[in-house]
Amino acid sequence: MRLAIKEACAARAEGEIPVGAVVVSGGRVVGRGHNLTETLRDVTAHAEMQAITATAIACDAKYPAEDATLYVTLEPCVMCAGAIGWSQLRRIVIGARDPRRGYSVMCSKNPFHPKAEVVWDVLADDCRSLIVDFFKEKR
Repeated sequence: MRLAIKEACAARAEGEIPVGAVVVSGGRVVGRGHNLTETLRDVTAHAEMQAITATAIACDAKYPAEDATLYVTLEPCVMCAGAIGWSQLRRIVIGARDPRRGYSVMCSKNPFHPKAEVVWDVLADDCRSLIVDFFKEKR
């Protein structure tokens, strides 16, 4: 999660909403990303989408290895949760919950792979403060 937090800090430095994601497989980082929606002028350029794409490129495979874990600093939105489900990631570790736009608020069904494990609130205070501080500065 600390690597995902570093990605979120990189997003913040670029003026992006500070969300970061990292995919780890076999004890090594195989994909990483942070929000690039402003930079790319693309509403789909969320951290999770960037990390999933980077993983596919690095692994030269449509699906990551079964042992792959996605670490993300903020609860994924519905779009990202769907992409995580389609990518068949089996373990998702989430930092802070998103009570407004997170998938758990927006979805009535589990969007992930049926065998996926979801771990909540890992370094939640650190992850939450990134978002809260960012928006305090904006206002």
